[in-house]
Amino acid sequence: MADRVTIAEEGRQTTALLYRAAAGSSIDRTLVLAHGAGAPQESAFMVGFATALAERGIDVLTFNFLYTEQRRRVPDRTEALEACYRAAVAAARAQFDRAEVFIGGKSMGGRIATHLAAAEDADALGIAGVVLLGYPLHPPGKPAQLRSAHLPRIRVPMLIVQGERDPFGTPDELRAVVEGLSAETTLHVVPKGDHSLAPSRRAEAVAATYRQLQAAIAAWIAGSGRSAKKGPT
Repeated sequence: MADRVTIAEEGRQTTALLYRAAAGSSIDRTLVLAHGAGAPQESAFMVGFATALAERGIDVLTFNFLYTEQRRRVPDRTEALEACYRAAVAAARAQFDRAEVFIGGKSMGGRIATHLAAAEDADALGIAGVVLLGYPLHPPGKPAQLRSAHLPRIRVPMLIVQGERDPFGTPDELRAVVEGLSAETTLHVVPKGDHSLAPSRRAEAVAATYRQLQAAIAAWIAGSGRSAKKGPT
């Protein structure tokens, strides 16, 4: 069961959920996982992935962006989303007592994570690696409007989990971008997967695919990134 905490950001507050690594299974890593544009941290996708990763030994913090916490439907501007994510990273480092954390998220949440990883102060933020679940490379039907100009500035390892039929960017489209990156980047393709990484509408098929992805993500985090050093006591 997740613990609920409050994150303060420039006089405003949002909530975060702490999924602590299962006893005896910790691999000494923390992941900050952000939700997508249309669903909060309490969505079945977010809860399912956070819970499964914690069961596999990773401390996970999820949070609501401020617009979601305030029950607004339209996302804030990129700068405001980044500021909220920065506050979540600081909270994760404090709550789990680690100097470095992995960051990432579903769709928009992952895109904002890449902005932090590409920022000039990425080292000061303690970012060890990035996990992207369905990266929104471009709006559906608009392949020329790429959201990739900042990606070459990222220096930490990245894991991109992308559905084979994702309308926000196919694996082939992403490969063309990945080839130009200097960061160590792993592209994990989900056969027949859509933007939610689901291969079909059958619940059992989706559940089986998600279990495989959760195991792959946990293994990647365990073996990638810089050492997850403990923070000062």
